[in-house]
Amino acid sequence: MYDLVIIGAGPAGLAAAIYAKRARLNAVIIEKEGCGGQMAQTYEVDNYPALPGISGFELGTKMKEHAMSLGAEIIYDEIKSINRQDDHFIVHYDTGGVAESKGIIIASGATHSKLNVPGEEKLAGSGVSYCATCDGAFFSKKDVAVVGGGDVAIEDAIFLSRIAKSVTLIHRRSELRGAASLQESLKKCDNVNILWDTVVESINGTNKVESLSLRNVKDNEDFSLLVNGVFIAVGITPVKNEIDGLMCNAGGYIIADEDCRTNIKGVYAAGDVRAKRLRQIVTAVADGANAVTSFTEDFR
Repeated sequence: MYDLVIIGAGPAGLAAAIYAKRARLNAVIIEKEGCGGQMAQTYEVDNYPALPGISGFELGTKMKEHAMSLGAEIIYDEIKSINRQDDHFIVHYDTGGVAESKGIIIASGATHSKLNVPGEEKLAGSGVSYCATCDGAFFSKKDVAVVGGGDVAIEDAIFLSRIAKSVTLIHRRSELRGAASLQESLKKCDNVNILWDTVVESINGTNKVESLSLRNVKDNEDFSLLVNGVFIAVGITPVKNEIDGLMCNAGGYIIADEDCRTNIKGVYAAGDVRAKRLRQIVTAVADGANAVTSFTEDFR
Protein backbone atom coordinates (compact mmCIF):
# COMPACT_ATOMS: atom_id res chain seq x y z
CA MET A 1 0.00 0.00 0.00
CA TYR A 2 1.48 3.33 -1.12
CA ASP A 3 0.60 6.68 0.34
CA LEU A 4 0.60 8.24 -3.13
CA VAL A 5 0.57 7.08 -6.74
CA ILE A 6 1.85 9.88 -8.96
CA ILE A 7 0.81 9.57 -12.59
CA GLY A 8 3.37 11.12 -14.93
CA ALA A 9 7.08 11.99 -14.66
CA GLY A 10 7.03 15.50 -16.08
CA PRO A 11 8.01 18.49 -13.93
CA ALA A 12 4.78 18.28 -11.88
CA GLY A 13 5.15 14.57 -11.18
CA LEU A 14 8.87 14.76 -10.39
CA ALA A 15 8.36 17.75 -8.08
CA ALA A 16 5.55 15.86 -6.36
CA ALA A 17 7.87 12.89 -5.85
CA ILE A 18 10.57 15.13 -4.34
CA TYR A 19 8.12 16.72 -1.91
CA ALA A 20 6.57 13.36 -1.09
CA LYS A 21 9.91 11.77 -0.20
CA ARG A 22 10.91 14.81 1.89
CA ALA A 23 7.62 14.36 3.76
CA ARG A 24 8.55 10.69 4.32
CA LEU A 25 5.66 9.47 2.21
CA ASN A 26 5.72 6.12 0.44
CA ALA A 27 5.14 7.26 -3.15
CA VAL A 28 5.58 5.80 -6.63
CA ILE A 29 5.62 7.48 -10.04
CA ILE A 30 4.01 5.66 -12.94
CA GLU A 31 5.27 6.89 -16.32
CA LYS A 32 4.44 5.35 -19.68
CA GLU A 33 7.32 6.85 -21.70
CA GLY A 34 10.28 8.73 -20.21
CA CYS A 35 10.94 11.36 -17.58
CA GLY A 36 10.56 15.04 -18.38
CA GLY A 37 7.29 15.13 -20.34
CA GLN A 38 7.05 17.97 -22.87
CA MET A 39 10.00 19.61 -21.12
CA ALA A 40 12.31 16.88 -22.40
CA GLN A 41 11.42 17.82 -25.99
CA THR A 42 12.31 21.50 -25.51
CA TYR A 43 15.66 22.40 -27.06
CA GLU A 44 16.43 25.20 -24.61
CA VAL A 45 14.68 26.41 -21.45
CA ASP A 46 15.56 30.03 -20.76
CA ASN A 47 12.89 31.00 -18.22
CA TYR A 48 13.43 28.55 -15.37
CA PRO A 49 14.93 30.52 -12.47
CA ALA A 50 18.70 30.13 -11.89
CA LEU A 51 19.17 27.78 -14.88
CA PRO A 52 19.12 29.99 -18.01
CA GLY A 53 19.91 28.22 -21.26
CA ILE A 54 19.57 24.68 -19.90
CA SER A 55 18.12 22.13 -22.32
CA GLY A 56 14.76 20.63 -21.47
CA PHE A 57 16.25 17.16 -21.51
CA GLU A 58 18.98 18.15 -19.06
CA LEU A 59 16.51 19.88 -16.74
CA GLY A 60 14.28 16.81 -16.78
CA THR A 61 17.28 14.59 -16.05
CA LYS A 62 18.30 16.79 -13.10
CA MET A 63 14.78 16.65 -11.67
CA LYS A 64 14.70 12.87 -12.04
CA GLU A 65 18.12 12.50 -10.40
CA HIS A 66 16.99 14.71 -7.51
CA ALA A 67 13.89 12.58 -6.98
CA MET A 68 15.84 9.31 -7.25
CA SER A 69 18.48 10.54 -4.79
CA LEU A 70 15.71 10.85 -2.22
CA GLY A 71 14.54 7.31 -2.90
CA ALA A 72 11.72 7.93 -5.37
CA GLU A 73 10.40 4.87 -7.16
CA ILE A 74 9.48 4.98 -10.86
CA ILE A 75 7.52 2.29 -12.67
CA TYR A 76 7.57 2.54 -16.47
CA ASP A 77 4.17 1.31 -17.52
CA GLU A 78 0.82 2.57 -18.78
CA ILE A 79 -2.20 2.73 -16.53
CA LYS A 80 -5.12 0.57 -17.55
CA SER A 81 -7.65 1.60 -14.90
CA ILE A 82 -8.09 3.36 -11.57
CA ASN A 83 -10.82 2.22 -9.22
CA ARG A 84 -11.84 3.36 -5.77
CA GLN A 85 -12.38 0.71 -3.13
CA ASP A 86 -13.49 1.79 0.34
CA ASP A 87 -10.91 4.35 1.50
CA HIS A 88 -8.18 3.72 -1.08
CA PHE A 89 -7.49 3.42 -4.81
CA ILE A 90 -6.49 0.42 -6.90
CA VAL A 91 -4.37 1.15 -9.98
CA HIS A 92 -3.98 -1.51 -12.68
CA TYR A 93 -1.09 -1.39 -15.18
CA ASP A 94 -1.14 -2.60 -18.77
CA THR A 95 1.44 -5.29 -17.98
CA GLY A 96 -0.74 -6.73 -15.24
CA GLY A 97 0.76 -5.01 -12.21
CA VAL A 98 -1.36 -3.50 -9.45
CA ALA A 99 -0.70 -0.71 -6.96
CA GLU A 100 -2.89 0.41 -4.06
CA SER A 101 -2.70 3.88 -2.55
CA LYS A 102 -4.42 6.35 -0.25
CA GLY A 103 -4.12 9.15 -2.82
CA ILE A 104 -3.59 9.81 -6.52
CA ILE A 105 -1.79 12.77 -8.06
CA ILE A 106 -2.66 13.07 -11.75
CA ALA A 107 0.29 14.82 -13.39
CA SER A 108 -0.03 13.28 -16.84
CA GLY A 109 0.34 16.60 -18.68
CA ALA A 110 -1.02 17.63 -22.05
CA THR A 111 0.00 17.22 -25.67
CA HIS A 112 0.08 19.92 -28.32
CA SER A 113 -1.93 19.24 -31.44
CA LYS A 114 0.33 18.95 -34.46
CA LEU A 115 -0.03 19.94 -38.10
CA ASN A 116 1.36 16.56 -39.19
CA VAL A 117 3.17 18.05 -42.17
CA PRO A 118 6.63 17.24 -43.56
CA GLY A 119 9.44 18.88 -41.61
CA GLU A 120 7.44 19.43 -38.42
CA GLU A 121 8.90 16.56 -36.44
CA LYS A 122 12.39 16.89 -37.92
CA LEU A 123 12.68 20.59 -36.99
CA ALA A 124 10.92 20.44 -33.63
CA GLY A 125 13.09 22.45 -31.26
CA SER A 126 15.03 23.92 -34.19
CA GLY A 127 12.56 26.60 -35.17
CA VAL A 128 9.32 24.65 -34.71
CA SER A 129 7.75 25.51 -31.35
CA TYR A 130 4.44 24.98 -29.60
CA CYS A 131 5.03 27.57 -26.86
CA ALA A 132 5.61 31.24 -27.66
CA THR A 133 6.22 32.24 -24.04
CA CYS A 134 8.82 29.47 -23.73
CA ASP A 135 10.75 30.04 -26.96
CA GLY A 136 9.81 33.51 -28.22
CA ALA A 137 12.92 35.18 -26.79
CA PHE A 138 15.12 33.13 -29.13
CA PHE A 139 13.59 34.93 -32.14
CA SER A 140 14.35 38.53 -31.24
CA LYS A 141 14.34 40.71 -34.37
CA LYS A 142 13.60 37.71 -36.60
CA ASP A 143 10.73 36.77 -38.89
CA VAL A 144 8.31 34.24 -37.45
CA ALA A 145 4.92 32.72 -38.22
CA VAL A 146 2.07 31.60 -35.97
CA VAL A 147 -0.37 28.93 -37.16
CA GLY A 148 -3.90 28.98 -35.75
CA GLY A 149 -6.94 31.18 -35.29
CA GLY A 150 -8.08 30.79 -31.69
CA ASP A 151 -7.26 32.66 -28.50
CA VAL A 152 -3.87 31.02 -28.03
CA ALA A 153 -2.74 31.76 -31.58
CA ILE A 154 -3.79 35.41 -31.28
CA GLU A 155 -2.14 35.76 -27.88
CA ASP A 156 1.04 34.20 -29.29
CA ALA A 157 1.05 36.62 -32.24
CA ILE A 158 0.61 39.61 -29.93
CA PHE A 159 3.32 38.36 -27.59
CA LEU A 160 5.75 37.70 -30.45
CA SER A 161 5.05 41.09 -32.04
CA ARG A 162 6.93 42.66 -29.12
CA ILE A 163 9.99 40.49 -29.76
CA ALA A 164 10.20 39.53 -33.43
CA LYS A 165 10.88 41.67 -36.47
CA SER A 166 7.69 40.44 -38.13
CA VAL A 167 4.90 38.01 -37.34
CA THR A 168 2.72 36.27 -39.91
CA LEU A 169 -0.47 34.72 -38.55
CA ILE A 170 -1.60 31.84 -40.76
CA HIS A 171 -5.23 30.80 -40.49
CA ARG A 172 -7.13 28.28 -42.58
CA ARG A 173 -10.40 30.25 -42.42
CA SER A 174 -11.49 33.74 -43.45
CA GLU A 175 -12.04 34.96 -39.90
CA LEU A 176 -10.44 34.35 -36.52
CA ARG A 177 -12.14 32.36 -33.79
CA GLY A 178 -10.53 34.16 -30.87
CA ALA A 179 -12.14 36.63 -28.50
CA ALA A 180 -13.09 40.00 -29.95
CA SER A 181 -10.96 41.83 -27.36
CA LEU A 182 -7.90 39.87 -28.46
CA GLN A 183 -8.61 40.57 -32.11
CA GLU A 184 -8.78 44.29 -31.33
CA SER A 185 -5.39 44.13 -29.65
CA LEU A 186 -3.99 42.20 -32.60
CA LYS A 187 -5.05 44.92 -35.04
CA LYS A 188 -2.89 47.40 -33.13
CA CYS A 189 0.27 45.37 -33.80
CA ASP A 190 1.95 47.04 -36.77
CA ASN A 191 4.33 44.17 -37.50
CA VAL A 192 1.67 41.43 -37.68
CA ASN A 193 0.32 40.27 -41.03
CA ILE A 194 -2.52 37.77 -41.45
CA LEU A 195 -2.72 35.19 -44.22
CA TRP A 196 -6.36 34.13 -44.53
CA ASP A 197 -7.64 30.85 -45.97
CA THR A 198 -4.14 29.41 -45.85
CA VAL A 199 -2.71 26.11 -44.66
CA VAL A 200 0.86 24.90 -44.14
CA GLU A 201 1.90 22.16 -46.55
CA SER A 202 5.44 21.68 -45.24
CA ILE A 203 8.07 23.22 -42.96
CA ASN A 204 11.39 23.53 -44.73
CA GLY A 205 15.01 23.73 -43.64
CA THR A 206 18.13 21.63 -43.26
CA ASN A 207 19.10 22.10 -39.61
CA LYS A 208 16.65 24.86 -38.71
CA VAL A 209 13.46 26.39 -40.07
CA GLU A 210 14.07 28.43 -43.21
CA SER A 211 10.68 28.64 -44.93
CA LEU A 212 7.10 27.40 -45.07
CA SER A 213 5.33 25.95 -48.10
CA LEU A 214 1.76 27.28 -48.01
CA ARG A 215 -1.47 26.82 -49.94
CA ASN A 216 -4.48 29.07 -50.28
CA VAL A 217 -7.50 26.80 -49.80
CA LYS A 218 -9.80 28.99 -51.93
CA ASP A 219 -7.82 29.32 -55.13
CA ASN A 220 -5.46 26.36 -54.45
CA GLU A 221 -2.45 28.59 -55.09
CA ASP A 222 0.89 27.40 -53.66
CA PHE A 223 3.45 29.86 -52.35
CA SER A 224 6.35 30.13 -49.90
CA LEU A 225 7.09 32.25 -46.86
CA LEU A 226 10.59 32.86 -45.52
CA VAL A 227 10.67 32.60 -41.73
CA ASN A 228 13.15 31.77 -38.98
CA GLY A 229 10.60 30.07 -36.79
CA VAL A 230 7.02 28.82 -36.68
CA PHE A 231 4.80 28.64 -33.61
CA ILE A 232 2.02 26.08 -33.91
CA ALA A 233 -1.11 26.92 -31.87
CA VAL A 234 -3.84 24.67 -33.21
CA GLY A 235 -4.91 23.16 -29.91
CA ILE A 236 -3.79 21.25 -26.86
CA THR A 237 -5.25 18.10 -25.37
CA PRO A 238 -4.88 17.07 -21.72
CA VAL A 239 -3.67 13.54 -21.11
CA LYS A 240 -5.56 12.18 -18.14
CA ASN A 241 -6.60 8.89 -16.66
CA GLU A 242 -10.30 8.41 -16.18
CA ILE A 243 -11.60 8.23 -12.65
CA ASP A 244 -15.36 7.95 -12.33
CA GLY A 245 -16.91 11.21 -11.18
CA LEU A 246 -13.83 13.37 -11.74
CA MET A 247 -14.92 16.88 -12.76
CA CYS A 248 -13.36 18.37 -15.90
CA ASN A 249 -14.09 21.52 -17.92
CA ALA A 250 -15.26 21.62 -21.53
CA GLY A 251 -11.67 21.29 -22.77
CA GLY A 252 -11.10 18.12 -20.76
CA TYR A 253 -8.85 19.75 -18.14
CA ILE A 254 -9.32 18.57 -14.57
CA ILE A 255 -10.98 21.18 -12.36
CA ALA A 256 -8.83 21.87 -9.29
CA ASP A 257 -7.88 25.04 -7.43
CA GLU A 258 -4.34 26.18 -6.59
CA ASP A 259 -4.28 23.61 -3.80
CA CYS A 260 -4.69 20.98 -6.55
CA ARG A 261 -7.61 19.25 -4.82
CA THR A 262 -10.23 17.84 -7.18
CA ASN A 263 -13.86 17.07 -6.34
CA ILE A 264 -12.83 13.56 -5.24
CA LYS A 265 -11.12 13.21 -1.88
CA GLY A 266 -7.65 11.79 -2.34
CA VAL A 267 -7.35 12.78 -6.01
CA TYR A 268 -5.19 15.77 -6.96
CA ALA A 269 -4.38 17.35 -10.34
CA ALA A 270 -0.99 18.93 -11.02
CA GLY A 271 0.65 20.52 -14.04
CA ASP A 272 -0.71 20.94 -17.55
CA VAL A 273 -3.62 18.56 -16.97
CA ARG A 274 -5.14 21.01 -14.46
CA ALA A 275 -7.49 23.78 -15.61
CA LYS A 276 -5.47 27.00 -15.17
CA ARG A 277 -4.28 30.12 -16.93
CA LEU A 278 -0.53 29.53 -17.30
CA ARG A 279 1.11 26.25 -18.26
CA GLN A 280 4.87 26.48 -17.73
CA ILE A 281 7.53 24.30 -16.12
CA VAL A 282 7.67 26.58 -13.10
CA THR A 283 3.90 26.41 -12.54
CA ALA A 284 3.90 22.63 -12.99
CA VAL A 285 6.59 22.29 -10.32
CA ALA A 286 4.54 24.48 -7.98
CA ASP A 287 1.49 22.29 -8.58
CA GLY A 288 3.46 19.18 -7.66
CA ALA A 289 4.45 20.73 -4.35
CA ASN A 290 0.91 21.96 -3.65
CA ALA A 291 -0.63 18.57 -4.43
CA VAL A 292 1.60 16.78 -1.92
CA THR A 293 0.98 19.47 0.71
CA SER A 294 -2.78 19.09 0.24
CA PHE A 295 -2.48 15.31 0.56
CA THR A 296 -0.55 15.56 3.84
CA GLU A 297 -3.18 17.95 5.22
CA ASP A 298 -5.98 15.62 4.18
CA PHE A 299 -4.50 12.34 5.43
CA ARG A 300 -2.26 13.16 8.36
